[in-house]
Amino acid sequence: MSSNLHIPKTCDYCGKAFIARTTVTKCCSDSCSKRAYKARKRQDKIQTTIEGEIQKNKSNKSENIAPAISLNSKDFLSITDASQLIDVSRWTIQRMIKRGQLNAVQFGNKHIIKRSQIENLFN
Repeated sequence: MSSNLHIPKTCDYCGKAFIARTTVTKCCSDSCSKRAYKARKRQDKIQTTIEGEIQKNKSNKSENIAPAISLNSKDFLSITDASQLIDVSRWTIQRMIKRGQLNAVQFGNKHIIKRSQIENLFN
């Protein structure tokens, strides 16, 4: 079915002026239409990836908050818990134990530190 319409338009992809035969035509040629489609799909993929990363970061942050809350209620801490509580590495806590700044009791394969000792470091 041929149309008697002749609508001057500008191509959405390349910006050239052209005469459209329908009201929904957005590109000047088939190749511009295909390139515009690929660009749209590429942008959709990028947007989906960005949204996925944002969701992953939100879930990681919520997972990181949960251990901090549970650390506040513990009276005895492992070396890893103590390092997370004061935001230092595990090796720093181990060096402090070795130097005698912290007293730790060996419990099986773990060293347990009393929470009050960590709090006394800052007094």
